Amino acid sequence: MQQPFSPQTRLPSEWRQTPLTVVIPTYNEAENLAGISEAILGLGLSGLRLLIVDDNSPDGTGQMADELAARFNRNGQARMSVLHRTGKGGLGTAYVAGMTQALAEGAEFVVQMDADFSHSPEYIPSMLGVILSTGVDVVIGSRYVPGGSLDEGWSWWRRFLSWWANLYSRTLLGIRVRDMTAGFKLWRSSALQEIGLKNIRSNGYIFQVEMAYLCERLGFRIIEIPIHFEDRRIGQSKMDIPVKLESAWRVWELAWRHRKRERVGRTNAQIVSTDVLVDDGMLR
Repeated sequence: MQQPFSPQTRLPSEWRQTPLTVVIPTYNEAENLAGISEAILGLGLSGLRLLIVDDNSPDGTGQMADELAARFNRNGQARMSVLHRTGKGGLGTAYVAGMTQALAEGAEFVVQMDADFSHSPEYIPSMLGVILSTGVDVVIGSRYVPGGSLDEGWSWWRRFLSWWANLYSRTLLGIRVRDMTAGFKLWRSSALQEIGLKNIRSNGYIFQVEMAYLCERLGFRIIEIPIHFEDRRIGQSKMDIPVKLESAWRVWELAWRHRKRERVGRTNAQIVSTDVLVDDGMLR
């Protein structure tokens, strides 16, 4: 399986200082939070900040996040912060809130990812190296480009649903991004500002499809790099059948709502093949 390069020793020191905020929405992730926080803040990226957006988790995730922030924010360094919301507002609004705060605090780049280790923190330096060296707007950690893979423990039914959701969304919306439902992305702040986070209405997992769709409508330059998508280590997936079905019919709503949105002077998104990165020695 093709993997992104191991980047910590290869990134120039000035790149490791790049202002980068990792936004992670949480709801009942107390068992995963300490591990994922330590892994992210241990990457050796001095410009990296971690922002947890917690929806008043009954299992105490929010309190644990505060305790972790107090532990990591020493010697005048604000490495981790917590945004507490009053109820379970949903994935989409959590990301919008977190990204909005990250931009307000001066992040040049924003990573979105899950708390359950399905998105390995080890890919973050790779994604940063790719976006800085190519100048693209968005890097997507993709399961469905050559070299990408799904957890071996996934059932055939779960694999089929994931494949079908991507095919359905790509066909209906006319998009070339291979992993439409990917939740692991690195954004330039300018891309998020151009999208206009206040205009994002999707809540739940359709949020991922809406953001990918707008990337192409607005003509962004996009790279999908291969990742291995690991099944969550602890706890149960929140992506049940009703959520998948709701996401499917909401694709039609996205097509209608954004039918007139496009960037003046550049209407075609540029999807950069990972083959280019391999040829340049950036992915090995």
